[in-house]
Amino acid sequence: MASTSPSATTESVLDHHLDAFMDQNMEEMMADYGEDSVVITNTAGAFHGLDEIRTLFEGLFAEFEQSDVEFQQDEQVVEGDIAYIVWHAETPDNAYEFATDTFLIRDGTIETQTLGAVVTPKN
Repeated sequence: MASTSPSATTESVLDHHLDAFMDQNMEEMMADYGEDSVVITNTAGAFHGLDEIRTLFEGLFAEFEQSDVEFQQDEQVVEGDIAYIVWHAETPDNAYEFATDTFLIRDGTIETQTLGAVVTPKN
């Protein structure tokens, strides 16, 4: 019987989350969160529970589903139940010059996520 380390579980949830985001798959994205989850951002405040988190991702999906979007993940670190990524992106609306997400993942669920980004509007 194989045992799963906390890091492997954390990494698999993170991988699922990133794949769902890149595929613009809302149902798969939301499967990573629970009703008690919270996402905290430096630009839009905090989003509590599934309904508010869905609202956040509806806006992000609308921006990132446009043509000519470039997304690059620069770094990924997983330690225990914490995952950390650094990325940058260009959309028709904004330049994400530097962005970082930190995830607290327990029992297969993203309990807390923070998103900090330096975003420059293009209009």
